[in-house]
Amino acid sequence: MTYHLHDHNNSSSIKRKYDDDNVVPPSPTSTRIQFFIRLFCGGKTLVLQGNSSDTVASVHLKIQSITGITGMEEQRLIYCGKQLQLSQTLSECDIQNDATLQLIGRMQSTRHPHTWKLLNYLNSLIIDLCSCTNNYTAINSNAGHIMKMLTKFLTMTPKENKSDEYLLMFIYSSVPASLVKLYMSPNAFSKQAAYKFIRQIIVWCKTLFPDPVIVYSQCAPLLLEFCKLLRRTAGVDDALYIFCRSSLANMIEWCGPDDVKYMLRLQDAFPFVRELATRLSHALGLSVRSAEFMGLLGSDVCEFIKFMHPVKSAIRRQEAFGREGFEMLIEGVHCVFCKLLEKLELCLKKLESQLCLKKIGRCEPIVLCWSKYLVILKELKSISKLYKGLEEVFWEKMRQRRVALCFLIVRLSKSSRDYQWILKHREVAQFKMRRRFALKMLREGSNKNEELYEMLICRSHLLEESFEYIGRADPTSLQGNLFLQFKNEEATGPGVLREWFSLVCQAIFNPQNALFVSCPNDGRRFFPNPASEVDPLHLEYFIFSGRMIALALMHKVQISIAFDRVFYLLLAGKNISFEDIKDADPYLYSGCKTILEMDTKMMDQDILGLTFVCEVEELGSRKVVELCPNGKDTIVNSENRDEYVNLLVQHRFVTSIAQQVAHFAQGFAHIITDRQLRESFFRILDHEDLDWMLYGSKTDVSVEDWRAHTDFNGYNKSDPQISWFWEIVGNMSVEQRNVLLFFWTSIKSLPVEGFGGLASKLYIYKTSESHDCLPSSHTCFYRLCFPPYPSMDVMQDRLHIITQDHIGCSFGTS
Repeated sequence: MTYHLHDHNNSSSIKRKYDDDNVVPPSPTSTRIQFFIRLFCGGKTLVLQGNSSDTVASVHLKIQSITGITGMEEQRLIYCGKQLQLSQTLSECDIQNDATLQLIGRMQSTRHPHTWKLLNYLNSLIIDLCSCTNNYTAINSNAGHIMKMLTKFLTMTPKENKSDEYLLMFIYSSVPASLVKLYMSPNAFSKQAAYKFIRQIIVWCKTLFPDPVIVYSQCAPLLLEFCKLLRRTAGVDDALYIFCRSSLANMIEWCGPDDVKYMLRLQDAFPFVRELATRLSHALGLSVRSAEFMGLLGSDVCEFIKFMHPVKSAIRRQEAFGREGFEMLIEGVHCVFCKLLEKLELCLKKLESQLCLKKIGRCEPIVLCWSKYLVILKELKSISKLYKGLEEVFWEKMRQRRVALCFLIVRLSKSSRDYQWILKHREVAQFKMRRRFALKMLREGSNKNEELYEMLICRSHLLEESFEYIGRADPTSLQGNLFLQFKNEEATGPGVLREWFSLVCQAIFNPQNALFVSCPNDGRRFFPNPASEVDPLHLEYFIFSGRMIALALMHKVQISIAFDRVFYLLLAGKNISFEDIKDADPYLYSGCKTILEMDTKMMDQDILGLTFVCEVEELGSRKVVELCPNGKDTIVNSENRDEYVNLLVQHRFVTSIAQQVAHFAQGFAHIITDRQLRESFFRILDHEDLDWMLYGSKTDVSVEDWRAHTDFNGYNKSDPQISWFWEIVGNMSVEQRNVLLFFWTSIKSLPVEGFGGLASKLYIYKTSESHDCLPSSHTCFYRLCFPPYPSMDVMQDRLHIITQDHIGCSFGTS
């Protein structure tokens, strides 16, 4: 007799030959069959091949030879709920090809003899019901009796960890196999009864335990058994099989990522992954032609992700049932990844073509299945991390389809959390999309306060009064709309609010206020001042500063201020390297670079006389700080100079401003109340993104762009006053244009898109005032107003007056 042993627990696969004198020689009518022996102990399954004329006793002996289990008289083989007698042949026991037998201890030697007795009786009732073909009364009567016995078993099963013994007995008693056999009955009443029994068992499993992890660990084997039996007999499209598979997937989801020890084995979970991936691949192919197909398979997407969880866990731990099997499944998961990614590429490509058609008005793109694309892509990204080099392949594919991908994210975004995995990849997510989601985080984090927060500010006490209004306020009151008016001025509205933001932020970052210092090589960039403690309220002012920056971002106001790279990295929770300080402190950078590049011999001669200390200024006096224990006595040499430079950089740009950065971040976080969003805000933006959002465009104002985004009221483009106006603006200096822009709009810097990035076009209004009047503006509506000046010289004189920096900030009205 030839057989195969598959030891799932010990990750081994063994093949042997066995010849036994007790095997009855095959009779002329004997047939070769293959059958399975499931062991109650150890979870092993034996695959045996023999003749239908072999005796049950010979099978016992072969099991004993393979497993070492002795005492045939204390063991028994069960098939279809009945004990097989030793003297019977396999043919007499009606053992069919691919049948499954259970090897268990005799009832009197088990821990639960009454339970075994009940299960045997239950199984015999189910077998009897299988033989009832047309007698509805008998079927109904037997079905009621079976439900009663089934309820009794479920009731006697303890609702604690020991219940797994009862559920294993249920499996090994062949009751699941008999129920599935009944479900496959051609009789509709029998089939319906089996459907009801199996669903009742699964529903009971879901509600058995209060702890979801225990539910999974105890009940998953039973659900898996039903899935295997139904898959083999009814097929993967059967409604009951789908219900069982879905229930098992939900249990996996309940378990959570920290309970990997309860997960399905890789070889058990992968068949579900493979069949679901096949369905999804087919649906994705169909969705290229019609979104209806993909819309019907939303549950398949969810189940695919759930079954991939134990598969990924097993792959990460490199746990499977043997090296060869493990490698085959690794290859199988890789194949699933490649097929789904290929189909999704086609879907995104088709979407891009539909978007092009929509632009020219030929058709509307399909929208129903788009969200499924993104969900599957997120799972494929997760799978790609399991294979070396595959993540790079995934992102290269996404880069090629970034037009469709960005469109989907913007169109479908309900929460900024859902797509952060894409936003972090600059090669895929465009700046506009990253900015959109960063601003969305600010809005999602608010309490949606509908009340106006009103402020009345005196220009001569701008910083102090703004600090009182913003720094001392309850953060929730700032998360709605702001209303601001300057004392003794009538103007109100968005334009005045934009002006206030610009002026306050300029004051905050003014080096004379000692809160921030500018970079020597770029006066537009700032980072916290280590010596800010000269002001006793400096930490409160950093909280205020954080709030102001968050509010400016929320209200989409460019404040013409940029953060140094060091400051950005600290806010994003990233490490500071030596190269990062190049702009913040070029002198320190140059000195450290000299140390790092100095000749080894000269360095070891202690020419520089350096030790592990640095000098800092504190409240007007200088003191020495040790960079490490016993730093005064530790000489810097060629071996430790890297450490010295690193400690020096960390002290200068991390330790010395840690409090300032922490309080700034605290103030910023007050505007984003959702902690998860708060931690990821700076992570989805890079340094350049933050520059564009805070500072705006760093290029000079384009007069052509200005003209293209300006309309007229009372004037025509051909009027001489309009021609004179653009000629005068074209001859202005960069500073004069900026002042005129601020006078017109209360905007210090344009968005990175230029005038096209503003909320609306700009307008020039014709007034009936005297030619002696200066131009005026309504900054809320981007309106510049002036009368029809009689000559270009007169207009130039009036514009020259308002483009002086000390005057141009106070002419705007609401």
